[in-house]
Amino acid sequence: MTLFVENPWLGPVLGAVVLYLLSSITVVREYERAVVFRLGKLLPEPKGPGLIFVFRPFDAVVLVSMRISVIEVPSQDVITRDNVSLKVSAVVYSKVLDPRQAVVGVENFRAATSQIAQTTLRSVLGEVTLDELLAAREKLSLRLREIIDTATEPWGVQVSGVEVKSVDLPEQIQRAMGRQAEAEREKRAKIIAAEGELLASKELLEAANVISQNPAAMQMRYLQTLTEIAVEKNSTILFPLPIELLRGLLGDSNKPVLAPPKIAVARDDI
Repeated sequence: MTLFVENPWLGPVLGAVVLYLLSSITVVREYERAVVFRLGKLLPEPKGPGLIFVFRPFDAVVLVSMRISVIEVPSQDVITRDNVSLKVSAVVYSKVLDPRQAVVGVENFRAATSQIAQTTLRSVLGEVTLDELLAAREKLSLRLREIIDTATEPWGVQVSGVEVKSVDLPEQIQRAMGRQAEAEREKRAKIIAAEGELLASKELLEAANVISQNPAAMQMRYLQTLTEIAVEKNSTILFPLPIELLRGLLGDSNKPVLAPPKIAVARDDI
């Protein structure tokens, strides 16, 4: 107390020092790194996470997020190799690996990455056809990622993935693709129907060969046919008689019979 009484200016000075130290404390989150410039010079290592001291106005701090960021590439007008005009949008997933280089190497690494992605999207998709664009998206996404990652590597930014988000086709192209898909479906239906007819004909031929070798099987087939016909009412049934019975009735077993007669029986209800 005597010291403060003898030096009344000491209290305000100490208070100002304490306030300055408190204001110099900066909290850096786990997913952030602090790039510090001291008197305009970049310090060798970024700071954080945790509590760090920033002695302003001598120090300037830039906080850089180390999380994966999603950069939406706006819809781009693309003309494919087969002269089809499209609008294509994409999504770029990037992450900062070197926060010092991301701050010093480029003015705004997110905007720069977005611009690189836009130009690369137009150039790469302009080298492929519409069918390749629709059928090989995974291959094109891998190629886009490699090109964009090579461009952003000097900035300390790694591109982990690029996905083609949407492809807007003109109405006439959509109608043409619809007609093509319908024609392809009709083609498959006709091929399947033809294959079914071929298999059915083979099965019928095999069944006819089996029945022709066994007369009893022919009679069983007659009875089955009668059963199916009898389901309906007001039917006329023709009963074929065996040739052997006709020969016995005629009394001459050696006399040829040209054709077996048929007896028609009309029935009202079966």
